[in-house]
Amino acid sequence: MKRFLILITVLCFAAVPALAVDGESYGEGVTLDQAIPIDTLIENADDYVGKTVRIDGVITGVCKMRGCWMQVTDKESGNGVRIKVEDGVIVFPYDSMGHEAAAEGVFEAIKLTPEQLEKANAAAHQHEDGKTCDGEGEGEGNLAGCDAPVVNEYVYMIKGTGAVIKG
Repeated sequence: MKRFLILITVLCFAAVPALAVDGESYGEGVTLDQAIPIDTLIENADDYVGKTVRIDGVITGVCKMRGCWMQVTDKESGNGVRIKVEDGVIVFPYDSMGHEAAAEGVFEAIKLTPEQLEKANAAAHQHEDGKTCDGEGEGEGNLAGCDAPVVNEYVYMIKGTGAVIKG
């Protein structure tokens, strides 16, 4: 009887992470139990660079061309992080915008060249004016994207390994 109770307890705890994130999986899905708040990730970026992290939020942007990235945003603060995946390996559906998501991967800091920094700053103003992020449509020329946080000449994003999109 004691073994049976221990087994049941272990199975219940093992099932909690699997039940915590339900929805359609992309790539490797989500394996980490705890999400890091997006604000914490951005405010303490240096503490997380090179580490595998999980974030939860609402999808506010998806690559229209290949589904190779999505923007996950905190509902309360409006801060977001771009999840970039290898083209064609994981494809995020464009119609998933507005849905809740959990995503994970390696948090990266990419140092911008002076030209990229200038373009990222210009893109922020263009976005406020309702124009496209880089003035020419989406593409490789716009490394930072509209909503990628640029801090101290770095752009931060997650090199995604998987995600779960709800509903």
